[in-house]
Amino acid sequence: MEKLLLLIAVIATCSAEPEDLSGKVFVFPKESNRDHVKLLTSRTSFNSVTVCLRFLTDLKRNYGLFSLSTPSHNNDFVLFKINSEDVIRMHARDGGTDFLSLSFPTNTWHSMCATWQSENGLAQLWVDGKPTIKRFIKDGQPITGAPSTILGQEQDAYGGGFDANQCFIGMITKLHMWDRVLSASELKNYMNDKHFTPGNVFDWTSLDYEITGQVLVEEDPELM
Repeated sequence: MEKLLLLIAVIATCSAEPEDLSGKVFVFPKESNRDHVKLLTSRTSFNSVTVCLRFLTDLKRNYGLFSLSTPSHNNDFVLFKINSEDVIRMHARDGGTDFLSLSFPTNTWHSMCATWQSENGLAQLWVDGKPTIKRFIKDGQPITGAPSTILGQEQDAYGGGFDANQCFIGMITKLHMWDRVLSASELKNYMNDKHFTPGNVFDWTSLDYEITGQVLVEEDPELM
């Protein structure tokens, strides 16, 4: 009987339908080394990456915004806000670089897009509609392997190794990921909330995800 119930649970998990989260936000309400959202995809290889999201927090300490790990690289693509109020650290293939002189007032919604391409190793951020300079991380090594993609925590090990002192507290919405570098016009359209082609890896309007712990899905307060 127990085996039958387990089989039913596995089938239910595998057959879960992606959800349209338009007008919704993920709410991460407390400090924890457990609470997170796992984003699910069947894709296992990325020559280039663009990740876009909107977030709101009152944190002044460091925190992870987006953490993609594979069995061979804990920091295969990571966006991490470090203690300084104006620096975002981006990782790719366990390499990293810091984007400086940014501005993240607390209790304010921010839009961020991050791009990286394995061919030449160039990475760039767009923050609240403005592009940064381009920086080098690593080249010649596409992201490969089954990804563990986490919101709300930063992975120090594949699928885990969470630290409550690095967790995200706040709201995240409108997350998309593409397996290419978006053009400047596409990035501007996302930033300005105009029509754009949804992510072909993760799409906020058709998102396959799992919640662990106390993470809530609520109405976007900007639309209420």
